[in-house]
Amino acid sequence: MQHILDELEARRAGARLGGGEKRIEAQHAKGKLSARERIDLLLDEGSFEEYDMFVEHRCVDFGMADNRVPGDGVVTGWGTINGRLVYVFSKDFTVFGGSLSGAHASKIVKIQDMALKNGAPVIGIFDAGGARIQEGVESLAGYADIFMRNILASGVVPQISVIMGPCAGGDVYSPAMTDFIFMVRDTSYMYVTGPDVVKTVTNEVVTHEELGGARVHAQKSGVVDGAFANDVEALAQIRRLIDFLPGSNRAKPPTRPSFDDPERLDYTLDSLVPTNPNQPYDMKELIETVADEGDFFEIGANFGKNILIGFGRIDGEPVGFVANQPMTLAGVLDIDASRKAARFVRFCDCFNIPIVTFVDVPGFLPGTRQEYGGLIKHGAKLLFAYGEATVPKVTVITRKAYGGAYDVMSSKHLRGDVNYAWPTAEIAVMGPKGAVEIIFRGEMDDPEKIAQRTKEYQDRFANPFVAAARGYLDDVIMPHGTRRRIARALKTLRSKQLQNPWKKHDNIPL
Repeated sequence: MQHILDELEARRAGARLGGGEKRIEAQHAKGKLSARERIDLLLDEGSFEEYDMFVEHRCVDFGMADNRVPGDGVVTGWGTINGRLVYVFSKDFTVFGGSLSGAHASKIVKIQDMALKNGAPVIGIFDAGGARIQEGVESLAGYADIFMRNILASGVVPQISVIMGPCAGGDVYSPAMTDFIFMVRDTSYMYVTGPDVVKTVTNEVVTHEELGGARVHAQKSGVVDGAFANDVEALAQIRRLIDFLPGSNRAKPPTRPSFDDPERLDYTLDSLVPTNPNQPYDMKELIETVADEGDFFEIGANFGKNILIGFGRIDGEPVGFVANQPMTLAGVLDIDASRKAARFVRFCDCFNIPIVTFVDVPGFLPGTRQEYGGLIKHGAKLLFAYGEATVPKVTVITRKAYGGAYDVMSSKHLRGDVNYAWPTAEIAVMGPKGAVEIIFRGEMDDPEKIAQRTKEYQDRFANPFVAAARGYLDDVIMPHGTRRRIARALKTLRSKQLQNPWKKHDNIPL
């Protein structure tokens, strides 16, 4: 019996080495961890249960019959993060460059199916060279099988992708359909076609980094939700993110004891909004003041900076924060901000996470670039997302809420549950100067009359009381009591029940 056990252990040891020690050392030389080292860092110590360690590819063409490695380039299984179940796959670049075969794909599909059945998140770690060319259509079929599970799992279990090396061709579309994508700076890149193909087709000469590096996708394209310095930081942050998320759409978001009094007042907020209506201030300061212990996990920090999104907790319960950021473009809504926030709002709604919205928005960004880029459709995405969301929604207007942007930002008219405003709030079709120039264009030659008309408009609309008088606001609150009022509102909404009309699915303006 002992010799059988020894053989099993020897086989396990061989499988754990993947492509061998030299290739693992080559990974380390590039500043990258191996596939198994990444899993060990991501999951609780000793919690990983591996599946399909001995699976091998089935290809016999091009000399592949004599070139088989147990595991076939991907490590799959389940474990826990802070005691909570997650499923994980980690592509192993040391085995056939992590390329995808039919057997490789079937390993990933198995854990995707298990995650759906058991209601747990799926975390994919990507470091691979795309489809395995020797297998032809079987590798393509494998990709499609994975894509299908991504689609079926969308809105059912959280899906997170971490790009820690190359991710090209068909490999990019699975991450693209997951809820969040993160990259590692300098060692990872993702693109549909590589630099050589780009040069052939368009005659452009670009590097891997210029075409699909972490900075490109975190700042310009918005494809990824964050870029980290190295593998270790990325995996630590994924552990932090998972703590905010439920296992599935059937579960409640995880709560944890908080030592931060939900009744806490913060008088620094009374002076957060400057006296000058055109002077910016940092909305992140408000979020961090309101959230338990100032803990705010920001998503997409370097893209669409005029809007802030991310997770925090209030009274121990996860919430999604959405806030205009006056520090960038005065907090206007543009194409990037609308896309970014709409997707986040829909994620929160999928997974029963309440949404807290802070509003200081002067409107939508004007200009031909925005109009030609489809601002109308992109802005409608955020409007649609807020309107269809049935989770608890609490909104606080801190300063400007002008025009259609007032409607879009979780207004009472889009089924906002509790809508507050600070005394500094201004709710109007537009700012006083623009309004007076339109309403009294015949008096533009008289500076005294214009000044008088502007003051009249300010007195009428540069405050929240007109909206409050019509019931569009539930109360005008003191800034220092914002955390307390939000916490109390969310407590009343814990048992909220709201359903949209039956439909096969909606047709959001994509």
